[in-house]
Amino acid sequence: MPNIRPVSDLRNNFKQISELCHEEGEPVFLTKNGKGDMVVMSQTLYEKQKALLELYQKLGEAEKESESNTSKISHRQLMNELKAKINE
Repeated sequence: MPNIRPVSDLRNNFKQISELCHEEGEPVFLTKNGKGDMVVMSQTLYEKQKALLELYQKLGEAEKESESNTSKISHRQLMNELKAKINE
């Protein structure tokens, strides 16, 4: 369940919000006038989210490249070619 707090808690209860972010490993959603305004998260969670996003982007690029590449070889063929290069 998401942790939702008014934005005033950021000023009045910063330590508590910081502890929530670090201990639960989840973001805290801040509202302003009853509407979503900001999200606060620990640096660790931010870095994990950023790394995951970069991974998804790279996987998407690899998938597009794989679909567009007409010349494909099997795993066995690849291994045989690599072994041949190593043994040269």
